[in-house]
Formats: sequence, C-alpha cells, structure tokens
Amino acid sequence: MQFPRVRFLRMTRATFVASLLFCAFATLATFSIPAQAAEPEKLAIMVGGINKLIYLPARIAERLGYFQAEGLDVELLSQPTGIDGENEMLAGAVQGVVGFYDHTIDLQVRGTEVKTIVVFSSVPGEVQMVAAQSADSIRSMADVRGKTLGVTGLGSSTSFLTQYLAQRAGVHRTQFTLLPVGADTSFIDAMRRGRIQAGMTTEPTVTQLLKAGDAKVLVDMRNVEGTRAALGGTYPGASLYVQTTWLDDHPREAEKLARAFVRALRYLHTHSAAEIAARMPQEDIGGDRALYISALQASLPMYTVDGKMPADGPPTVLKVLAGFNPAVKGRHIDLSRTYTNRFVDAVEP
Repeated sequence: MQFPRVRFLRMTRATFVASLLFCAFATLATFSIPAQAAEPEKLAIMVGGINKLIYLPARIAERLGYFQAEGLDVELLSQPTGIDGENEMLAGAVQGVVGFYDHTIDLQVRGTEVKTIVVFSSVPGEVQMVAAQSADSIRSMADVRGKTLGVTGLGSSTSFLTQYLAQRAGVHRTQFTLLPVGADTSFIDAMRRGRIQAGMTTEPTVTQLLKAGDAKVLVDMRNVEGTRAALGGTYPGASLYVQTTWLDDHPREAEKLARAFVRALRYLHTHSAAEIAARMPQEDIGGDRALYISALQASLPMYTVDGKMPADGPPTVLKVLAGFNPAVKGRHIDLSRTYTNRFVDAVEP
C-alpha cells in the first residue's frame, strides 16, 4: 500500500527539478534577446495653413524634433482654413487641429465638445486690409456697406471677426458680401484683381501687400493693444484643440503634445527672427527671405510663453461670437468645457 505513494513522491520531485531547469533556461533566453525600441505613437494634426505665421509653433515643433523627443510620430497636414481642419477632426481623419480657439465655442453650440489644450497666441494675429484702390472710400469698418470682403473661408475665424467688426461699426451682415478667397497668393490675387475691396489675412501676407503697395491696414490685431481696441480684450487665436472624448481616452498623448508645443513657444521667445527663419523650409519663406524675417519679427510678440489660456480670453471670444451670431447670443455656454490648462501647467519650467 506504501509503494504507490513513494513512487508518486519521486515523480513529483523529478518534475519539480525539471521545472526549475526549464525556468532557468527560459530566463537566460529572455535576457539574450536584444531590447526593441518602442515605436513612436502616430498622430495626425490638421493645421489651418501650415505656412501661416500664426501657426508657426506647430512648424517649429516639427522642424526641431520636439515631437520625436516625446516619442510621438506626428504628421502635420495642411488645409487652407481652420474650418476645413475642424471637419477633418470631426470625421475622425485627424486627432487634433491647430486652428482658432473660437471654434470650440461654436462647436459647443452645435452639440460637439472640443477643448483647447495649448494656446499659441493671445491675439488673433489677423489684419483687416483695404485694397489700395478702395482706401479712399473705406476708411473704417463703418464704410464696408455694399462692399465685398475677403475671408479665408465661410465659417472660418476670419469670417467671425469680420462680421463682428462690421456689426460693431453698425453694419449688418446683410449689408456686405463675404467672399472666401483663401490665404497667401490667392488672397493677394483677389485683392489685386478687385474681386474684394477689403479682407482679413495674416502674416506674411500682410507684409507682402504693404511692401507692394497693394493694400493698407484698416484694423490691426497683431498685438495686444490693437486687439483690445478692436475687440475689447485679448482674443486667444491659434491653438491646439481636440475632441473631448479623444482627450479623455488619451491624456498621455495630450501631455506629450503639450510639452512639445510649449518647447516650441519657448524657442520663439529666446531666438531672433533671423535664427527662427533659418529653421524654416524654403516653401514657407518664399522668394523674399528679408520680407519673411520682417513679417516674423512683427509677429513674435503675439505668441504665448507658456501655452496657457489668458484669463480674459474666453469671455472676450464669447462676446465677439454673440455679437453677430444669433445661435450664440443668449445661449448658455460653459467656457470651462472649451479649454484646459491642465497639460501646459504640468510642463516643467
């Protein structure tokens, strides 16, 4: 009766020893396999005009390798206007948009939750230009009745701001025409050909028009003083915004993006316009490097240092949108759901 029990114990010890040997060999084999580097996380971000200086922090982060340093594989795509980027994000084609903060409020009205997580500029960086041939008849926004005004696209931030400036000057939206003419060369061509009598654009297009004598400045929102005079407060413009549902599921990626963009903003505040231009691709600079550097020098003050939302920014933007848009006026807008400083606050000094 004892023999089977003794035999059972011997088999158990043998099995135990074999198991120990197997584990030892397996461990050695594991340590002998070379460590594999983690693949960078892939993200697509749409920019509302990659060569516009208002969106320069995105280009800087790409050119200086700040995305890669965070372990991200970021593809920057470009569309002529922010509204195009917004549509791509809502369709799920991209994870984020570098566009204007005001779209987060506009989208909340339409039932979509979007949050800005990095603010690039505390002002729009936009300029309302008047064509040289119309400068005598258009001396202020009160003179745009019956005129055709150029914007990058219908539903774009340039159309928001143009409508507000006209409304503030006593000119109703029905008393002028908005014409989408894009940016850069298409905007310049529209002004030169007389398709538009005035229009809103950014650098370096502003400097190109002024240098050629094709236009004059009507309203300048490239700095805080001009923006407060035109809009009554700071107006956070260029920013990185994402859908709130994506943000809730990808806080780690949001942290990395915030660090990359804050590094880019700090670079802009610690280098000269010439040094920054030296980092840019030729297609951004164009054929006149001196003009590009001049336009960049005029733009540097508008960038934030830390990516944070200015305290008076969201209320000013809401006031502007409610000033001309009946869908916004009188509606309850929860501004706290349109942005967060959580990720930029976590970036080390």
